[in-house]
Amino acid sequence: MGQSIFVPKEIDVTEGRVAVSPETVKRFVGLGFDVVVEKNAGEQSRIVDAEFEKAGAKIGKASDAGKADVVLKLRRPTPAEAKTYKKGALVLASMDPYGNEGDVAAMAAAGVTAFAMEFMPRITRAQSMDVLSSQANLAGYRAVIDAAAEYDRALPMMMTAAGTVPAAKVFVMGAGVAGLQAIATARRLGAVVTATDVRAAAGEQVQSLGAKFIMTEALKDASGDGGYARELTDEEKKAQAELVAEHIAKQDIVVTTALIPGRPAPRLSVRTWSSP
Repeated sequence: MGQSIFVPKEIDVTEGRVAVSPETVKRFVGLGFDVVVEKNAGEQSRIVDAEFEKAGAKIGKASDAGKADVVLKLRRPTPAEAKTYKKGALVLASMDPYGNEGDVAAMAAAGVTAFAMEFMPRITRAQSMDVLSSQANLAGYRAVIDAAAEYDRALPMMMTAAGTVPAAKVFVMGAGVAGLQAIATARRLGAVVTATDVRAAAGEQVQSLGAKFIMTEALKDASGDGGYARELTDEEKKAQAELVAEHIAKQDIVVTTALIPGRPAPRLSVRTWSSP
């Protein structure tokens, strides 16, 4: 009998993904693992249990987590979930540990070994395991699609004999993986796109996608380690906020993607984005 892998159904009602697909199940089985997928784990991803069974997995229940050597999840396990895992089990998920120290302590108390997949080094050898880039890419795309639906008007310029409807103005804040995908998607839908980032080097990437890059002159460059942005000084925050407030008042859609590793994401206040 080989090592066992358990894939639970995500308990967060907002989470529609599942940690494995039938293709990855087949690979695990081929490597000698016994794979158990909780009943209806793939339901929200439109993967029925029969597809997992066809790939070689067994369909189980939540209590099977206690027998598994490896637990694969999307989101960090809750303290209640961690208590059900076998001591010494490996748990792989996006752990989001900052600000959730209690949950991390619960995993330690349960005696499991946790791997935070979002901390995977961004090196060539680990590219196929880069969960941040793959999911951020999808998030940037989905943000624009959802925004277009909420906007409830056409994004491209529409010209007919009856008149002209101007193109929607889309402003993307943050030009990392998610931001660049949001820019590309908005451009494909015909919007007029502008973007900002505190990293000066992002300007060329924004312009290569056909968008206009805006950045306050008071901010020279805020590139940090690993290609991420560093936290701004109070003076830089003020200058950036003034630029953003003035620009947002003229926009139809704003997509925010900026992140700072280990710190809360920058937030827009109502005062910042409300039109005068």
